[in-house]
This record gives sequence, structure tokens and C-alpha cells, in this order.
Amino acid sequence: MSVVSYLRGLNPRLPRAVWALELGGVVNSFGNGFVYPFLFIYLHNVRGFALGVSGLIVATNAGVALLVGTPGGAAADRFGPKRTLAGSLALLTIAFALFPLVRAPWHAFALAALVGLANGVFWPSYHALLAAITPPERRHAGYALQRVSMNLGFGVGGAVAGLIAVSARPGTFTALFLIDAATYAAFLALLAVVPAASPQAPEVASDLDHKPGYAAIVRDRVFLALLGLNIVFVTAGYAQLETLPVFAKNQSHVSERAIGVVFLVNSLVIVLAQLPLTRLVEGRRRMGMLALMTAIWAVAWLLVFGAGLWLSAAAAAAVIVLAGGIFAVGECLQGPTQQALIAELAPDHLRGRYMALSTSSWSIGWIAGPALGAFVLQQEPLALWPAAAALCLAAGAGGLRLERRLPETARRTPADLVATMPPEPDSETVIEPASAKVPG
Repeated sequence: MSVVSYLRGLNPRLPRAVWALELGGVVNSFGNGFVYPFLFIYLHNVRGFALGVSGLIVATNAGVALLVGTPGGAAADRFGPKRTLAGSLALLTIAFALFPLVRAPWHAFALAALVGLANGVFWPSYHALLAAITPPERRHAGYALQRVSMNLGFGVGGAVAGLIAVSARPGTFTALFLIDAATYAAFLALLAVVPAASPQAPEVASDLDHKPGYAAIVRDRVFLALLGLNIVFVTAGYAQLETLPVFAKNQSHVSERAIGVVFLVNSLVIVLAQLPLTRLVEGRRRMGMLALMTAIWAVAWLLVFGAGLWLSAAAAAAVIVLAGGIFAVGECLQGPTQQALIAELAPDHLRGRYMALSTSSWSIGWIAGPALGAFVLQQEPLALWPAAAALCLAAGAGGLRLERRLPETARRTPADLVATMPPEPDSETVIEPASAKVPG
């Protein structure tokens, strides 16, 4: 195969509306990169809050998002995901613009709760809108591209923020929060060019619809088991990326600039490797790919453990940067696998609710992960990383056991059908075809 053919094969072949939504994701995640890698440092090192209190503040975001997620998903089904997404972006703009005013823990708890309220609506709306404007056979590519766009912005934002943030100068963190708020406002403006999906008519039925709404979903045991696995993925995997900066700084004396590089490398690996790995997973077992992901994450966390045990300063930073890049390879396997599987399991008119429960599983992980991680760091910092590695491996084994319960048609990522695909339809045709069911 020629290089040109290979590069053509990396084209995710998505409608223009999807590309517009992804552009908003890049802008938004650029701002997130300014804040999230340094939030623990801001609360603990700048504002002087205890490490355990700082962990609870970060967990509050996920806790409120968990409570709000289920009504947020129902709202996306009823009113349409674009409208609910716009409302969440407005709230996020306000919340992060107020973060520089934090002086007492209750200020931070209140703003974290507002961020959680917005995030509880943001993710089910975003994922439902993405599923609505993407052809079913290309959803795995759409969610993979979402991972690219989010991490591209996050990595660049984190690297730039690392050049700005100085713990001894609180004003530098004010700049980070205001830039983040501005990017949410920019995403809100870009959303105007994304066509809206119509709310699903309530009388549409499916095989799961003997009971309405969430009552139907709780009967889907396979989906609930998948959510349980995702809680462990997030708790032992993604959530520990938030504890990593404070561990690196306080245990291994890694500078803020080097911490920014960790997240830059993590994101650049995703940007460069996501589309090739998306092509690799096509036609392969989804749960096998998730098990491989957890094995890769375990390697990354053991490298962090080794850096904290034996190294410091620049040497520790180099190993932690490597670990961040390895962790990113695992993320690339989840991107085209898990969320596309959930979209396939969900009936159209309940997709917002399915995405809400998926978001809730992430929220539970983000509640448990930072809170437990901060507690372990406070008691015995080096114990965190072997424990996280073990949990990752256990979750991967659980995924392999779940595979036989999946519908046979959902066990593998759709194979590359580029040779047989019809010409790309207009984005509005994808969203509102006359005879199709359109998720809310």
C-alpha cells in the first residue's frame, strides 16, 4: 500500500456538521487545558487549602454532574441536544470566570458545584448531538475524532498554561481561568453553525420500550455492566491524571513547566495516533481492545511509581512524560470503541438518556478517583500507582468476561467500508431525513 493510499485511509469520512462540532471541541478543550491540570495546584499551593479538601472540591464537580446527568439526558431527548448543550456552555463560561475570586473553601465548593451542574448536561448533550449528525457506520470514527479534537486543544492549552502558571503569583492563575471562560463562550458561538437535531417523538417505540424513559434502560443489564466497567476505567485511569501533577511536584519536585509538557505529550500522542489506531480497531473485538487499553495504562502507572521511587526533578519529569505518552495510546483504543458501542446499544429516542448514564459513570469515577487518590497521596504517595495499575488490569479482565453477553452484531467495531460507501450526504440530510428516527 502506498503512503498516499494509507493517508487517504485515515480520512474519517464524516459530514461537515461533525467537523464544525469538533472545531468547537478543540476551542473548548484548549481552555480546559489551562485549568484542569493545575486546579489541584491552584487550590492547594495558591489558596492554601488542605490536600484532602482540594480533592473533595475537585470531586464535587463530578458529584453534582452525577446528580444532574439523568435529568440532563432526558432534557436532551425532549428539547434537543443542541439547546441543552448551549445552556451548559453558558453556565461554564460564568463559573470559570468567577474562579479567580475564590478565597475560602466554600467559594470553591460552590463554583465546583456550578461546573458540575453544567457538565452534567454538557456530555449527554454533546454525545447525543454527535451521534445524531454522524452516520451509524461512521460513529466510531466520529467519537475517535472527538478524542483527537479534545486532546489537541487540551494538550496545547496545558503546555501554554505551564508557561504562565507560577504558584507564587496568583494573578497567573487568574489568567488561566479567564482564558478558559472565553473558550466556552467561543464554543457557544461556534455552535450556531451546527444544525440542530429534532427532539424524538415520545410515541416512538423500540424493543426496550415496554417501560418509558429510564425504566426501560435499567432493564438493559449488558449496558449497566458496561457502565460499571467504565467507572473503574475512570477511577483508576483518567481520574489519576488529576492527581499526577501534585504528586509530580511534591514527591518528585517536577516543575510546573514540565507538568505542562506531560499533558502536551499525552495529547500529541492522541492527535497523531488516534486515526491510525482507529483504522486498526476496525473489524476487531471491542472488549479485546478495551482490555489492551487497561494493560497499557497499567504500564504507564508503574512508570510513574518508578519515577517517584527512584528519581527526582528532570529525570523524574522525563519518565512521567513517557508515562503520559504511553497512557495516551490506551486512550486511543477507547476512543473509537466504547462510546460508539453505547450509541449502538441505545435506541434512537433514548440516546440522550443512555449518554446521560454513560456520563454518570464517568462522574462516579471522577468522584472516587480524585478523592481516593488524594487520600492515598496524603497517607502514602507511592502506594497509589501500583493500586491504580492493578485496578486497570482487573477492569480489563472484566470486559473480556462481558463480551459474550454483548449482541453479536455489536462485538466488533464496523470494518472499513470505504469502497462501498455512497457519496457523503449533506449534513442536514443526515440530521433530519424524512423517514428516519432522530435521537434527541
